[in-house]
Amino acid sequence: MQCPVCQNDSKVLDTRWMEEENSIRRRRECTKCGKRFITYEKIESKPLVVVKKSGRKELFDESKVLKGLAKACEKRPISFEQLQQMVRDVERELKGQYTEVPVHLIGETIMQRLMEIDEVAYVRFASVYKEFDDVQTFIREIEVMKERNNNG
Repeated sequence: MQCPVCQNDSKVLDTRWMEEENSIRRRRECTKCGKRFITYEKIESKPLVVVKKSGRKELFDESKVLKGLAKACEKRPISFEQLQQMVRDVERELKGQYTEVPVHLIGETIMQRLMEIDEVAYVRFASVYKEFDDVQTFIREIEVMKERNNNG
C-alpha cells in the first residue's frame, strides 16, 4: 500500500477484523516519511437482490429500509444505531439464505425483530407494510400480537 502523503511503500503495524462491518482494518506506517494511516479492506460479496411485488428486481438498499424504520420508531426509545444494526443483521441473515429475496420476506423479518424490541414501532411499521385500510385491521393486528405474547 502506498503512503497517501509521499506515495512510498508502507508497512502494516496492526491488523484487526471488524466483524460488524465485515472488513479488515490495518494500521500502517510509511517506510520513508513515517506518516501513519489506516486502511480498510471490505470483503466483497454478491449483492442481495430484492424482488418487488411487480416482479421488478433491484439491489437491497439499506437506506430505504432505515427510512421506513426511522418513521415507525419516531419518538420511541430506539436509537438509530439499533436500527442500523437491525438492518445489517437482516441483510446478513437473508444473504445467507438467498441471492434474490422477495420483498415480503424482508418486511416479515423486520417485523419479527421490531416486535421483540418495541410493540408500538411494530404496529406502526406493520400498518404501512401491510397497507392497513381501516381501524379493524389495526385491531386484528394487535389481537394477533397479543396472542403471540401470551403464547410466547
